[in-house]
Amino acid sequence: MKKQDLPQDESNLKSANMTEVLYVTDENNNYTTANSIGWDVKKAALDESLALINERIEEAKQDVANNIASPIVYFMELNKMDLQVLASYAGMWQWRVKRHAKPKVFKTLSESVLKKYADAFGISVDELKNFNGK
Repeated sequence: MKKQDLPQDESNLKSANMTEVLYVTDENNNYTTANSIGWDVKKAALDESLALINERIEEAKQDVANNIASPIVYFMELNKMDLQVLASYAGMWQWRVKRHAKPKVFKTLSESVLKKYADAFGISVDELKNFNGK
């Protein structure tokens, strides 16, 4: 993309007083960088992605409320983590985290295991234990 063609469309970046650095070509066709405050196409794609993420968060919240999943699933979605990432943050095997996502198993977890999850989510153990999806 030519430097003069770089989009400067309104986006969330502008409201946060931020810009995005992109590679462009100058008048001599040499690569250089330039700042952009947004691009409508990219904004639309990001908005759609965020809508999908919010749907997954709400679904996880309902699953906790309906006793289908443990609070671990909700906070994992809320923090945009997957099983592998959460397992890494908590220092556990993925199969253990998957097992702890079951409400029956979650209720039997020790304080030390709950603390690992709470630390990974940046919340207290009480918040994790007492989250009921409502």
